Amino acid sequence: MVIEKDRMVSLKYILREGDNNGDIIEEVSNDNPLVFMYGAGKMLPHFESNIESLASGDKFNFKLMPDEAYGDKREELIVDLPMTVFEVDGKVDENLLRIGNQVPMADSHGRRMIGTVLSYTETSVKMDFNHPMAGTELHFTGEILGVRDATDEELNMHNTDCSTCGNSNSCSGEC
Repeated sequence: MVIEKDRMVSLKYILREGDNNGDIIEEVSNDNPLVFMYGAGKMLPHFESNIESLASGDKFNFKLMPDEAYGDKREELIVDLPMTVFEVDGKVDENLLRIGNQVPMADSHGRRMIGTVLSYTETSVKMDFNHPMAGTELHFTGEILGVRDATDEELNMHNTDCSTCGNSNSCSGEC
């Protein structure tokens, strides 16, 4: 059976930065494979297009350029926020202000996002709201472990999830 829309795929891979000799970013093994519904919009589209029509036992080896993955780093997503944003009950939470720490936040419209602490002073915190892998060439090597038709339950779960928030309960699109 080959990979196509609405089939469940399990695979293992090694993700490296740049090329086959780059630093390992992530490794997914046989013991805990990545399992997903192909074509459900949960994976990078160019990742999916590179494994389309492969079958169990097939190996893959491909690179995604930044514009095919998480985009280029955007300078406008690096911002200085007032230190008061990090206050809890009038006191700055020192645990949040570690360089490299990823902090869940919300924008003025209530949309959730993750910011990385780059630096801070007594009055402000420089945050990077780019995806951590923005600007990075991604190199995948791996193997398809299994391909099967999705069950009715899996298809229904996918079709009832809110595309905005993933909530499987009724959703108005205003999650």
